[in-house]
Amino acid sequence: MFDDPMLPADPDLPLLHTRNYEVRAYKVNDGEILVRGAVRDLKPGGLYIEKDPEPLAIHHMVIEMRISYPMLEITYASAELKEFPHHECPGIAPKYKMLEGLSIARGFTHKVRELFGGPRGCTHTTALLQAMAPVAIQCGWSMQMLKAQEILASGKELPSEPSEARKMAYKMNLNTCHIWDEDGDHVRRIEEGIPMEAPVWVEKRMAKLGRSTDEWQRKRI
Repeated sequence: MFDDPMLPADPDLPLLHTRNYEVRAYKVNDGEILVRGAVRDLKPGGLYIEKDPEPLAIHHMVIEMRISYPMLEITYASAELKEFPHHECPGIAPKYKMLEGLSIARGFTHKVRELFGGPRGCTHTTALLQAMAPVAIQCGWSMQMLKAQEILASGKELPSEPSEARKMAYKMNLNTCHIWDEDGDHVRRIEEGIPMEAPVWVEKRMAKLGRSTDEWQRKRI
Protein backbone atom coordinates (compact mmCIF):
# COMPACT_ATOMS: atom_id res chain seq x y z
CA MET A 1 0.00 0.00 0.00
CA PHE A 2 2.91 2.38 0.59
CA ASP A 3 4.24 1.99 -2.97
CA ASP A 4 1.64 4.58 -4.00
CA PRO A 5 2.83 8.20 -4.25
CA MET A 6 1.78 10.41 -1.36
CA LEU A 7 0.43 13.01 -3.78
CA PRO A 8 -1.83 12.21 -6.74
CA ALA A 9 -0.72 13.22 -10.24
CA ASP A 10 -2.62 16.00 -11.99
CA PRO A 11 -2.55 15.21 -15.73
CA ASP A 12 -4.40 18.43 -16.60
CA LEU A 13 -1.55 20.67 -15.39
CA PRO A 14 2.08 20.79 -16.59
CA LEU A 15 4.44 19.53 -13.88
CA LEU A 16 7.12 22.01 -12.83
CA HIS A 17 9.00 20.45 -9.93
CA THR A 18 9.09 17.50 -7.54
CA ARG A 19 10.91 17.48 -4.20
CA ASN A 20 11.28 14.25 -2.23
CA TYR A 21 12.55 13.75 1.29
CA GLU A 22 13.44 10.33 2.65
CA VAL A 23 14.68 9.69 6.18
CA ARG A 24 15.46 6.29 7.68
CA ALA A 25 16.58 5.51 11.22
CA TYR A 26 18.17 2.37 12.64
CA LYS A 27 19.03 1.03 16.06
CA VAL A 28 22.80 0.55 16.32
CA ASN A 29 22.67 -0.62 19.94
CA ASP A 30 20.78 0.24 23.14
CA GLY A 31 22.59 3.58 23.32
CA GLU A 32 22.85 4.71 19.71
CA ILE A 33 20.61 5.51 16.73
CA LEU A 34 21.76 5.94 13.12
CA VAL A 35 19.72 8.40 11.04
CA ARG A 36 20.20 8.83 7.28
CA GLY A 37 18.32 11.38 5.20
CA ALA A 38 18.18 12.53 1.59
CA VAL A 39 16.51 15.33 -0.32
CA ARG A 40 16.18 15.33 -4.10
CA ASP A 41 14.71 17.90 -6.48
CA LEU A 42 13.57 16.72 -9.92
CA LYS A 43 12.60 18.68 -13.00
CA PRO A 44 10.35 16.82 -15.45
CA GLY A 45 11.92 15.47 -18.63
CA GLY A 46 12.17 18.00 -21.47
CA LEU A 47 11.63 21.08 -19.29
CA TYR A 48 15.25 22.24 -19.00
CA ILE A 49 16.78 20.20 -21.84
CA GLU A 50 14.66 19.88 -24.96
CA LYS A 51 13.88 16.35 -26.16
CA ASP A 52 15.36 14.83 -22.98
CA PRO A 53 12.77 12.27 -21.79
CA GLU A 54 14.32 11.62 -18.37
CA PRO A 55 13.58 13.61 -15.20
CA LEU A 56 16.54 15.82 -14.32
CA ALA A 57 17.92 15.78 -10.75
CA ILE A 58 19.07 19.28 -9.86
CA HIS A 59 19.68 18.73 -6.12
CA HIS A 60 20.47 15.55 -4.21
CA MET A 61 21.91 15.91 -0.71
CA VAL A 62 22.52 13.18 1.88
CA ILE A 63 23.12 13.53 5.64
CA GLU A 64 24.13 10.80 8.08
CA MET A 65 24.07 11.23 11.85
CA ARG A 66 24.77 8.99 14.82
CA ILE A 67 22.80 10.03 17.88
CA SER A 68 23.15 8.91 21.48
CA TYR A 69 20.06 7.49 23.18
CA PRO A 70 18.21 8.51 25.26
CA MET A 71 20.11 11.81 25.50
CA LEU A 72 19.74 12.48 21.74
CA GLU A 73 23.14 14.10 21.29
CA ILE A 74 24.77 14.00 17.86
CA THR A 75 28.05 12.10 18.10
CA TYR A 76 28.83 11.94 14.37
CA ALA A 77 27.60 13.88 11.34
CA SER A 78 28.44 13.96 7.64
CA ALA A 79 26.93 15.67 4.61
CA GLU A 80 27.35 14.76 0.95
CA LEU A 81 26.19 16.75 -2.06
CA LYS A 82 25.56 14.30 -4.90
CA GLU A 83 23.81 16.59 -7.38
CA PHE A 84 24.24 20.37 -7.32
CA PRO A 85 24.17 23.38 -9.66
CA HIS A 86 27.61 24.89 -9.07
CA HIS A 87 31.06 23.31 -8.90
CA GLU A 88 31.75 25.09 -5.61
CA CYS A 89 28.63 23.69 -3.88
CA PRO A 90 30.25 20.60 -2.27
CA GLY A 91 32.77 22.81 -0.48
CA ILE A 92 30.19 23.56 2.23
CA ALA A 93 29.72 19.89 3.19
CA PRO A 94 32.55 19.69 5.80
CA LYS A 95 30.94 22.52 7.76
CA TYR A 96 28.13 20.19 8.81
CA LYS A 97 30.59 18.44 11.14
CA MET A 98 29.69 21.32 13.45
CA LEU A 99 26.55 19.36 14.28
CA GLU A 100 28.58 16.99 16.44
CA GLY A 101 27.98 17.61 20.12
CA LEU A 102 24.58 19.26 19.63
CA SER A 103 21.37 17.96 21.19
CA ILE A 104 18.74 17.18 18.59
CA ALA A 105 15.94 17.88 21.05
CA ARG A 106 14.76 21.31 22.20
CA GLY A 107 16.35 24.33 20.50
CA PHE A 108 17.82 22.32 17.64
CA THR A 109 16.03 24.16 14.82
CA HIS A 110 17.18 27.53 16.17
CA LYS A 111 20.77 26.30 16.46
CA VAL A 112 20.73 24.92 12.92
CA ARG A 113 19.57 28.27 11.55
CA GLU A 114 22.25 30.00 13.58
CA LEU A 115 25.02 27.74 12.24
CA PHE A 116 23.90 27.11 8.67
CA GLY A 117 21.25 29.70 7.77
CA GLY A 118 21.61 31.85 4.66
CA PRO A 119 25.18 32.17 3.36
CA ARG A 120 26.54 29.99 6.17
CA GLY A 121 25.32 26.72 4.63
CA CYS A 122 23.47 24.99 1.80
CA THR A 123 19.74 25.79 1.69
CA HIS A 124 18.75 22.28 0.66
CA THR A 125 21.06 20.41 3.02
CA THR A 126 19.87 22.54 5.93
CA ALA A 127 16.21 21.98 5.01
CA LEU A 128 16.91 18.24 5.00
CA LEU A 129 18.54 18.47 8.40
CA GLN A 130 15.47 20.14 9.87
CA ALA A 131 13.28 17.39 8.39
CA MET A 132 15.48 14.73 10.01
CA ALA A 133 15.34 16.05 13.57
CA PRO A 134 11.70 15.02 14.25
CA VAL A 135 12.48 11.53 12.96
CA ALA A 136 15.27 11.15 15.49
CA ILE A 137 12.93 12.23 18.29
CA GLN A 138 10.23 9.82 17.10
CA CYS A 139 12.79 7.03 17.34
CA GLY A 140 12.68 7.30 21.13
CA TRP A 141 9.24 5.67 21.11
CA SER A 142 10.44 3.04 18.63
CA MET A 143 13.46 2.19 20.78
CA GLN A 144 11.13 1.63 23.73
CA MET A 145 8.87 -0.70 21.74
CA LEU A 146 11.87 -2.66 20.46
CA LYS A 147 13.27 -2.97 23.99
CA ALA A 148 9.91 -4.26 25.25
CA GLN A 149 9.91 -6.92 22.53
CA GLU A 150 13.42 -7.98 23.50
CA ILE A 151 12.46 -8.26 27.19
CA LEU A 152 9.38 -10.34 26.41
CA ALA A 153 11.32 -12.55 23.98
CA SER A 154 13.83 -13.32 26.75
CA GLY A 155 11.01 -14.61 28.98
CA LYS A 156 11.24 -11.73 31.45
CA GLU A 157 8.43 -9.47 32.62
CA LEU A 158 8.16 -5.84 31.67
CA PRO A 159 8.84 -3.31 34.45
CA SER A 160 5.71 -2.06 36.21
CA GLU A 161 6.91 1.55 36.23
CA PRO A 162 7.60 3.65 33.10
CA SER A 163 11.23 3.51 31.99
CA GLU A 164 13.49 6.56 32.27
CA ALA A 165 13.57 6.72 28.47
CA ARG A 166 9.78 6.88 28.36
CA LYS A 167 9.72 9.62 30.99
CA MET A 168 12.28 11.57 28.97
CA ALA A 169 10.27 11.12 25.77
CA TYR A 170 7.22 12.43 27.61
CA LYS A 171 9.06 15.55 28.76
CA MET A 172 10.41 16.24 25.28
CA ASN A 173 6.89 16.13 23.84
CA LEU A 174 5.56 18.79 26.20
CA ASN A 175 4.43 21.94 24.36
CA THR A 176 5.53 20.63 20.96
CA CYS A 177 1.96 20.79 19.59
CA HIS A 178 -1.63 21.51 20.69
CA ILE A 179 -2.14 17.91 21.88
CA TRP A 180 0.93 18.13 24.13
CA ASP A 181 0.03 21.54 25.61
CA GLU A 182 1.17 21.26 29.23
CA ASP A 183 -2.16 22.82 30.27
CA GLY A 184 -4.24 20.62 27.96
CA ASP A 185 -6.45 17.60 28.66
CA HIS A 186 -4.02 15.04 27.22
CA VAL A 187 -1.19 16.02 29.55
CA ARG A 188 -3.59 16.44 32.48
CA ARG A 189 -4.78 12.83 32.11
CA ILE A 190 -1.21 11.55 32.00
CA GLU A 191 -0.27 13.57 35.08
CA GLU A 192 -3.28 12.07 36.89
CA GLY A 193 -1.97 8.59 36.16
CA ILE A 194 -4.49 7.72 33.47
CA PRO A 195 -2.81 5.45 30.89
CA MET A 196 -2.13 7.22 27.61
CA GLU A 197 -4.55 6.08 24.92
CA ALA A 198 -3.30 4.05 21.97
CA PRO A 199 -2.56 6.16 18.86
CA VAL A 200 -5.32 6.25 16.25
CA TRP A 201 -3.13 4.35 13.79
CA VAL A 202 -2.72 1.54 16.32
CA GLU A 203 -6.48 1.47 16.88
CA LYS A 204 -7.11 1.20 13.14
CA ARG A 205 -4.57 -1.55 12.56
CA MET A 206 -5.59 -3.61 15.60
CA ALA A 207 -9.24 -3.36 14.52
CA LYS A 208 -8.27 -4.53 11.04
CA LEU A 209 -6.44 -7.48 12.59
CA GLY A 210 -9.38 -8.24 14.87
CA ARG A 211 -7.30 -7.58 17.98
CA SER A 212 -7.64 -5.32 21.00
CA THR A 213 -5.51 -2.26 21.75
CA ASP A 214 -5.14 -3.66 25.28
CA GLU A 215 -2.68 -6.16 23.81
CA TRP A 216 -0.57 -3.28 22.49
CA GLN A 217 -0.78 -1.32 25.74
CA ARG A 218 0.51 -4.30 27.77
CA LYS A 219 3.70 -4.43 25.71
CA ARG A 220 4.88 -0.87 26.40
CA ILE A 221 7.63 0.13 28.80
